[in-house]
Amino acid sequence: PYHQHNEHKVSPHLTDQLLTGKKIALLSDAGTPGISDPAFLLVKSCIANNIEVNCLPGATAFVPALIISGLPSDAFCFEGFLPLKKGRLTMLKKLETEERTMIFYESPMRLLKTLQQFIEHFGGDRNCCVSRELSKKFEENKRGTLIDVVEYFQAKGVKGEIVIIVEGCKKIKKRTIVSDEQE
Repeated sequence: PYHQHNEHKVSPHLTDQLLTGKKIALLSDAGTPGISDPAFLLVKSCIANNIEVNCLPGATAFVPALIISGLPSDAFCFEGFLPLKKGRLTMLKKLETEERTMIFYESPMRLLKTLQQFIEHFGGDRNCCVSRELSKKFEENKRGTLIDVVEYFQAKGVKGEIVIIVEGCKKIKKRTIVSDEQE
């Protein structure tokens, strides 16, 4: 059993089993593992140990992409395709402070432009995952910072249906400035 009450204890054991070559399927009796259901810790551990993670497709492409991205799946926002022209920059500015994991669809022809705009608005060190051709023969999931992923796709042709998962903005802790008079 793998559930919310034992996932911290069981994830390392399952990861060790996978590292020895065993294959494991994580099933849920209600919904999709990783979406309001335990799986995030196990997926994150697998990615950290270079263990391939697959997710069976569902009704939408973004759910498997989110699950295998290794990014938090407890709270996310689905943005779909960004506007092509009018409203695009306004939307990107609005999303600069979004703390939830963000999900986008993109065409292969606009992938690099979109990723470069993400760098401009979100910062190059923001983690992301670009998934393409999910559940197909040439499925690919490229994880890393936005800068890493742009460099990867600049050196490679891009084809197929694409889902981009981007880490949300980290909460900025407010600092209290104490003046000399207050001390």
